[in-house]
Amino acid sequence: MTLIEILIVLAIIGLIAGGIAMTAIPKFADAQKQTTKTSAQSLRQAAALWRTMNAAECPTVDKLKAEKQLEASSKLSDAWDQPFKIICDDDETTVVSSGPDKKEGTPDDIRVPEGASTK
Repeated sequence: MTLIEILIVLAIIGLIAGGIAMTAIPKFADAQKQTTKTSAQSLRQAAALWRTMNAAECPTVDKLKAEKQLEASSKLSDAWDQPFKIICDDDETTVVSSGPDKKEGTPDDIRVPEGASTK
């Protein structure tokens, strides 16, 4: 084998790896968002249940964990390792993640339930 043949093989392998990366990265980002939504839904259910037993209070993630309202295996932060925020209105409990940009109040925030307002 010559050096040129090896370089051609390496170039082909690089093209294949680049093509795989182009399809895998968006799927990974979608998986992160879906994982965050699923974790937020579980957290919302626990917070809503806690609110029925403790009227007029809005729990925090730490309070739910301390009172063992969450399973030990529950994910307490989003896919980007940012803490969830629980917002309580009169009749609605909303869980918010700051999303991929890790900044609160931007369009990529993840809210459960979707479309809930942020006060």
